[in-house]
Amino acid sequence: MSNELVKLTAAQMAEKIRNKEVSSRELTQAELDVIEAAEPTMHAFLHVAADEALAQADAFDKKLAAGDTEGLPELAGVPIAIKDMIVTKGIPTTAASKILEGWVPPYDATVIEKIKAAGMPILGKTNLDEFAQGSSTEHSAFGNTYNPWNKDCVPGGSGGGSAAAVSSYEAPLALGTDTGGSIRQPASFTGSVGVKPTYGGVSRYGAIAMASSLDQIGPCARTVLDAALLHEVIGGNDRRDSTSIPAPVPPVAAAAREGLKRDLKGVRIGLIKEIGGTGEGFQPGVAKRFNEAVEQLKSMGAEVTEVSLPHLSYSLGAYYIIMPSEVSSNLARYDGMRYGLRVMPPTGVPQTAANMMAYTREAGFGDEVKRRIILGTYALSAGYYDAWYGSAQKVRTLVIEDFAKAFEQVDVLASPTAPTTAFKFGEKTSDPLAMYLGDVTTIPANLAGVPAISVPCGVDDSNMPVGFQFFAPQQHDEAMYKPAAALEAALEDTWGGNILTKMATPWLAD
Repeated sequence: MSNELVKLTAAQMAEKIRNKEVSSRELTQAELDVIEAAEPTMHAFLHVAADEALAQADAFDKKLAAGDTEGLPELAGVPIAIKDMIVTKGIPTTAASKILEGWVPPYDATVIEKIKAAGMPILGKTNLDEFAQGSSTEHSAFGNTYNPWNKDCVPGGSGGGSAAAVSSYEAPLALGTDTGGSIRQPASFTGSVGVKPTYGGVSRYGAIAMASSLDQIGPCARTVLDAALLHEVIGGNDRRDSTSIPAPVPPVAAAAREGLKRDLKGVRIGLIKEIGGTGEGFQPGVAKRFNEAVEQLKSMGAEVTEVSLPHLSYSLGAYYIIMPSEVSSNLARYDGMRYGLRVMPPTGVPQTAANMMAYTREAGFGDEVKRRIILGTYALSAGYYDAWYGSAQKVRTLVIEDFAKAFEQVDVLASPTAPTTAFKFGEKTSDPLAMYLGDVTTIPANLAGVPAISVPCGVDDSNMPVGFQFFAPQQHDEAMYKPAAALEAALEDTWGGNILTKMATPWLAD
């Protein structure tokens, strides 16, 4: 019975809870059982909060029994996992870094407050690349997370733990953070759904900062509707976040449900010429699945045209100047003085604050984080600021203008989520540039602040998932949910069910 429960969508779980066919505690315990069975294989979690999750489930069940659930969202009572980049009161939050190992925050992020207010039990904290800096979850200080489709392959990054937890049925939902594709690329690699909302549409208060002008919290799920329902739980204005948009959450769940009708007449979809799935770096299997999905969209009535965003080819270079510059600034606070790791200089070395900071940061940060701090510090240094950081910001403005002009012609834009399917461990760690080039399709959304969603569109010849990405205009996130849900529904007819049914799950064996 527990295996049947965990394979339900979050929306189906919520319906069973409302109808009192199953309790929140039963669902939470079922997920904890899967976590216990799967974690030796997956390592999706850095911390499992079993006792806390069951207590939260019991509290919700008590409310439900008393009829005290007025105003709660549809997902009330459904368990969730949280990327360990998001602060959780009383539960360790490490950003997968030695420098924060053992830190237990005294407060909750805004999204966690909303999750708790919704009565959604928190299963635990998921693994990631250290400080969300990576594309494979190989840069975690606490070990790799594995792809549930193939243990030899990465789950993507930085949020590989959240994506792997969702696709391996360890959690029906998860939260991630997306700075350059860290929700969407792992979704593509694991056959799940990942959403980067409009910048400012979900509060960043309590999200450990990587690059503040790019970071965005968003949903990880197994279906588009589940992602939309979670989006509505966490979205909205927050006075504690200066970049938060003072506007209500767009009607994303209604749009997803509309998409399930598979009628896209009048929906204008633009294929981005510059990242259309062909050319250097794009695997043939990715291009093939993408083109097949485009034909599916056309068969449902969508009007598909090609649209050019001429400055998109410069976005990767601009991103890898802006992002490390902001990393350099944000990570300066990890100095051993206030919280986290402190390493004192060895005997014979002057016991100064400067030396203590140097030894702490040397021991606490991994190689990839150090690389980005150094790059960012250089870009911000006297004599180079205008030439590098200033120029990158000008390119960013051009990319924003390209998106704005494109959305005058079409309702949504489309591209592959990633140029490749999941690659093998160690394949790109020795070549950072090759790793960075894998972000070419996801980065533009972060530079422009527009929302984007990744949905599965099939598997390649190696039976590894391929992702299809929609972009929508700022503050019109609902526009991408409709075609995403329609594509998902049409392809599930072709597959005979959710794409995850094509994945072996030995940890679910009775």
